Amino acid sequence: MAFEKKAVHFGGGNIGRGFVAEFLHNSGYEVVFVDVMDSIIDALQKNSSYTVTEIGEDGERTFTIDHYRAINSKYELPKVVDEIASADVVTCAVGPNILKFIAEPVAKAIEARTLDYPLAVIACENAINATSTWRGFIEKYIEDKLNKDTPKDMDKKARYANSAIDRIVPHQDADAGLNVKIEKFFEWCVEHKPFAGANQPEIKGVHFVDDLQPYIERKLFTVNTSHATAAYYGYARGKKLIHDAMVDKEIHDIVRDVLKETAHLITSKHGISTAEQNDYVEKIISRISNPALEDKVERVGRAPLRKLSRNERFIGPAAHLIEMGDKVDHLLGAVDMALRFQNVEGDDESFELAKILKENSAEDATTKITGLDKSHGLFAQVVPIVTKVQKESAL
Repeated sequence: MAFEKKAVHFGGGNIGRGFVAEFLHNSGYEVVFVDVMDSIIDALQKNSSYTVTEIGEDGERTFTIDHYRAINSKYELPKVVDEIASADVVTCAVGPNILKFIAEPVAKAIEARTLDYPLAVIACENAINATSTWRGFIEKYIEDKLNKDTPKDMDKKARYANSAIDRIVPHQDADAGLNVKIEKFFEWCVEHKPFAGANQPEIKGVHFVDDLQPYIERKLFTVNTSHATAAYYGYARGKKLIHDAMVDKEIHDIVRDVLKETAHLITSKHGISTAEQNDYVEKIISRISNPALEDKVERVGRAPLRKLSRNERFIGPAAHLIEMGDKVDHLLGAVDMALRFQNVEGDDESFELAKILKENSAEDATTKITGLDKSHGLFAQVVPIVTKVQKESAL
């Protein structure tokens, strides 16, 4: 394989190495990893390759990722800027809250770019319109720190495309090192309209679409909602793995009931047929039930505050459904379980959740946790759940 193209990727974690880098590597890109974690960068610099193992119902497939470099942006930021300025694509998988911290090098690279085609900027985060969020931070840095009069021809230097990614990365073996185990199933959808008049990046496996919103919401409100529901119910009932939760008939049925509510939203809002959505639901149920993934409920349930926020997997679809005049009883049941994911070792947000519930009234806690306006119809339905959890947590 000839590597003539270059992609810079922020985030040397499992998604970065096992999903994004796989696609880029298989598409003929040299991948330059950027991270601030000394251990990850040191390992990438010392090893010329690592393996990715895809896990499916039909067994495993292992292949090698090589032809990459790694830079620690904590110590060599100018080098990162130079790499981005001469790259074809820049991607990230760092977590939505970190986007503001990786805006500076991209902003400086765009300002310095001299190539006659634009840089493709694509965020690969579990969040809606993450690339637009990243773009906001990048352009603010350019305007505030580099060039107050942002050039009108900026689209000649960079094009920003939102994306939706779907691939489960389970708990990794303790001695895995750089090697990554990952689910065989994947979906990576990217907007193609931002590349109008410019070359669309050639990345094998990416599905370029006109309208990303249906794909984002279908994935978030089916995959993420079901996964988190299984995790929170499973945690509350002493299950170790997502698979253990899903073989419990009661939890399995609860997850299906939750997905009936979100499926109604998806078919009503986006015009996806009931048959197509039902097929998608069955595929997702099968995926998260896969025993080979060995996914711990604590890992899937971590960061409950983010998962309970306004546009996320529970409150987001529930709010839409309430506005449509529909019931959300099963989604509210999942919210109840998520609120009980408190003081879990290794998860800072679970401790913060417990603190908010302890120190605030039910109404104020509901506002802080969900971001719902008090006038929204869902708010009055969430408050009694918060009240109940507060009382039971205090026992």
